[in-house]
Amino acid sequence: MSGAIMEQLIQYAYLRKCTINAENVHELLISADYVGMIGLVTLCKQHLAAMLTPENCVSIMGFARFRFLDDLYAKARNYLLRYFIEVAAKNKDILEMGLKDFYDIISDDELNTREEDHVWKLCIKWIDHDPENRKQYVAQLMQGVRLGLMTPKCFMDEVKEHPYVLQCDDAKPLIVETFKFMYDLDIMNPSSGELTTPPLAMPRLPHEVIFAIGGWSGGTSKGCIETYDTRADRWVNIPAEDPAGPRAYHGTAVIGYKIYSIGGYDGVEYFNTCRVFDAVRKNWKEIAPMHCRRCYVSVAELNGLIYAIGGYDGHNRLNTVERYNPKTNQWTVITPMNMQRSDASACTLKGKIYATGGFNGQECLDSAEYYDPGNNIWTRIPNMNHRRSGVSCVAFRGQLYVIGGFNGTARLSTGERYDPDTQTWSFIREMNHSRSNFGLEIIDDMIFAIGGFNGVSTISHTECYVAETDEWMEATDMNVVRSALTANNVAGLPNKRDYIHKERHRLMEERRQRLLASAMARDAETISMSNALVEAQDAAMDDYDSPNEDDDADDEEDAAGIDIAAAAALAPVIEDRHEDLRPDPNRRFRVQLRAQRFGSHHEIRRRA
Repeated sequence: MSGAIMEQLIQYAYLRKCTINAENVHELLISADYVGMIGLVTLCKQHLAAMLTPENCVSIMGFARFRFLDDLYAKARNYLLRYFIEVAAKNKDILEMGLKDFYDIISDDELNTREEDHVWKLCIKWIDHDPENRKQYVAQLMQGVRLGLMTPKCFMDEVKEHPYVLQCDDAKPLIVETFKFMYDLDIMNPSSGELTTPPLAMPRLPHEVIFAIGGWSGGTSKGCIETYDTRADRWVNIPAEDPAGPRAYHGTAVIGYKIYSIGGYDGVEYFNTCRVFDAVRKNWKEIAPMHCRRCYVSVAELNGLIYAIGGYDGHNRLNTVERYNPKTNQWTVITPMNMQRSDASACTLKGKIYATGGFNGQECLDSAEYYDPGNNIWTRIPNMNHRRSGVSCVAFRGQLYVIGGFNGTARLSTGERYDPDTQTWSFIREMNHSRSNFGLEIIDDMIFAIGGFNGVSTISHTECYVAETDEWMEATDMNVVRSALTANNVAGLPNKRDYIHKERHRLMEERRQRLLASAMARDAETISMSNALVEAQDAAMDDYDSPNEDDDADDEEDAAGIDIAAAAALAPVIEDRHEDLRPDPNRRFRVQLRAQRFGSHHEIRRRA
């Protein structure tokens, strides 16, 4: 034991103080454990947990296991699973893991990866680190990778054709099984028994969950809560409605595992009251009310503080802003905006709060401004390309994305992004559905647009924006049609299993049932059209005069013409029915999403 460590032990023994840093924490923990200073051991463990990074989490995990520090080991391992992509790219210690430890990581349901390609590439890096001794384990590692969820290109080029795989006889059955699964996606047999999602295509558990709360539907406010499981592409009904009653046109913000619901409207009352939902304890509590009633309010969080921006108090559109401190349970009025804004949207970008669009009582707005908490000033930025009320915005990849809304004439499907460095706006691809007053949130590095009002009715449609390809893709609809809702991403929930799709083994069967139901609807349409054509043919024959011998050829030609017309009319219907039995290109249940982004499994069939 060094003199410096002894000094820290004595200081802690008499003063309950010591200096813990990255250089001495390991030796200090070992020494404190040796002399039985449990309190100091706890402080050292807390310090190590706080200094976890993608570069050091594996070494800390190994140290914790060697010293029998189970709680620290669990924290380091959970960190590795949650930040797997960064760990795989930056950590070298993971390549030193033994087979069992490495396999336990890559096969874990909690492994946080949107693309299984990353898992396979790490497996190859691990084998390449000691190829002579490790290439024999390629088949075992393949069983830990969800091969059925890989991109077709990666599976064909980097798995099926990889030398390690080609040289391993035990890997061939796994390749065949994966091909069979991918072919089965193309052909859903109505007479087959219930399908079970195979392990090679079982979605992993998400580390983030979207909460869709409240809203307006059927002429009344709603208090329902749904959560979105991005890995399974399913919405889940959560029986945790606010006992204080429903609200719509409210705002929400997330701090930790708590969702703060601010203001809103229930069809009768404009609220200044605020509530908080604890996603771990699953309960609601009242917090301090705002100074003003605020419906159509914009809400954002910055540095642990919640901002309520603009809105409508039942009489006037507001430019006032107030800030909530959860630690003191106090609201404070701050500098007002330059313009009155209800039906606007706000988000945080690079330490500033941006408020975009909205309605001032006379017109929909194309203006935007940001608040700098450093100087307590609101500053205008260049106007957007479109006026947008009932708009939604998010900060994504260093830019401000403003999407949808109402321009005073129609609901919008357009979106645009603002680059704060160049102070310019540029358009992005339009959504598949026009909408205003909808939820917008980021999860899995994609922007999700949820629900809203399309100008005719409230909708439940969900779609996601993929920045790499600048395209919107359909996701599973919510269970409840609604507008004026909020959507928030809550990450790292310890009880996330309470909020995700439970029957993951039935995902393939659910998809099959959906396709078969759609095919039956097509059948009914085909029969209806066929009957109509037969009736038309009978009517034509009834109207035809009794033919003489010279007209026989013309009669046959007319009948043939009717049959040709019928076949031409039925062909697209029949073709549509067959298309319906193929992989649905508008759903995001992992394989289908990848088929859209990287090429369909028909490409695999062609290249196999």
